[in-house]
Amino acid sequence: MTITDNAAEATSSVQFSPGQLFIGGEWREAADGERRDVISPATGRVIASVAWASTADVDVAVAAARESFDSGVWSRLSGRERSRILLKAVDILRERREELAQLESHDVGKPITFARIVDVEHSILQFEYAASLGQHLDGSVREIPANAHAYIRKEPIGVVAAITPFNFPLILSSTKIAPALVAGNSVVHKPAGDTPLSALFMAQVLKDAGVPDGVFNVVTGSGASLGDHLVGHPQVDKVAFTGSTEVGAHAAALASRTLKPFTAELGGNAANILFADADLDKAIGTIIGAFVFNAGQFCMAGPRLLVERPIYETVLGILSEAVPGVPFGDITDETTVVGPVASQKQLDKVTALVESARKNGAQVVCGGEQADLGGGFYYRPTVLAGLSSDAECVREEVFGPVLTVQPFDTEEEAIAMANGTAYGLASGIQSSDIARIHRVAKRLDAGICWVNGWAVLDPAVPFGGVKASGWGREYGPEALASYQRTKSIVIDLGEDPA
Repeated sequence: MTITDNAAEATSSVQFSPGQLFIGGEWREAADGERRDVISPATGRVIASVAWASTADVDVAVAAARESFDSGVWSRLSGRERSRILLKAVDILRERREELAQLESHDVGKPITFARIVDVEHSILQFEYAASLGQHLDGSVREIPANAHAYIRKEPIGVVAAITPFNFPLILSSTKIAPALVAGNSVVHKPAGDTPLSALFMAQVLKDAGVPDGVFNVVTGSGASLGDHLVGHPQVDKVAFTGSTEVGAHAAALASRTLKPFTAELGGNAANILFADADLDKAIGTIIGAFVFNAGQFCMAGPRLLVERPIYETVLGILSEAVPGVPFGDITDETTVVGPVASQKQLDKVTALVESARKNGAQVVCGGEQADLGGGFYYRPTVLAGLSSDAECVREEVFGPVLTVQPFDTEEEAIAMANGTAYGLASGIQSSDIARIHRVAKRLDAGICWVNGWAVLDPAVPFGGVKASGWGREYGPEALASYQRTKSIVIDLGEDPA
């Protein structure tokens, strides 16, 4: 099968910028004039060129954000006025949703159907929900024994650095930008160097909606040099980061030097526990979706399947037949479910991990190989069995379309296996026993637990990790709170005449 090469045609109709930096409300080239090509994972070909910023450009972007915040042009607007402007952005996004879906599909290598119904729609909902929170940014009054009036204000923090990875650039940017802006902060956004296009699109949308110059800025370039400089910048007041656990730990250490608030959504390696009493027909669809969606490149994926032993062999047999039939390949085909991984580097990583498992005795139930589709970075959805809990594929995040399957005998064993990695982002239970569901869910070390489904996310429901999967929460009022600081004001009312 050969991938249809219409990436250039699809992206050429998208009007957002010539791939420049967006700083202070203006499009500009990098200070040193450097540019880099953007490669489509689906074809391995160039689809765009973007400015490649230096730390000097970051300084200019932070200065623009600082000036806009200190001037009060955005931070001193009422929450309702900021909400109205973000709702204008929502209207623009809805009008241009197809352009954005095409852009995200070819930039990231997502099947077009999922780019439309997941990435674009979820990002729109995120802005819409954040805007709703701006309608009631309330403080509180506290009664205290002293003859004084005490009240609590919720205020914006200042300049926020938003740093996002390659796998869900639009969604993961929106989950930071929307609450940060509605709270009254100014933002410097550093998207992944491999997938920067939707961030630039968003910059134009926010400008067109009426966000003042300098309030939202985008710098594209190296994650290592720009990210470090941004996180450690003395004029940055808060960092919101999504990425690997290793890089997140490094960024947190840099942020700690200036004692700035730091929220992080990091790696995951979720276990999906399948009990013998589950609705097996429904569960199989959930299991497959949990590891193939976005070619397995999502931190809340379900790459570890734990199966109660009486149905273990049956489940392996069903997976061996069902997984190869999942539509795979051409991202422009609306029936495609699994596209490429994001880069040659990611393809090499997945290949190496599966080969290591094979050499160590793993049973390859299906897949286990790259696919030559006329270009691009494709790895066939893979199911592995016969692995111990200390196998690298089980212990570490693969970040590709790979599922490991292990049997268990007791509920206690399943819980211990599920909690047996350093990560704690997501978890899953497939069962019809409601008492067991409640019993097991509360003992799983994860920020979210999905029952008889997977990856059901809504802007109103907080999402985030424990252990090596990070701290802080995105989505819901909890996300807004992380972009605010609390100020207590206590007014002495003098001697009580009574």
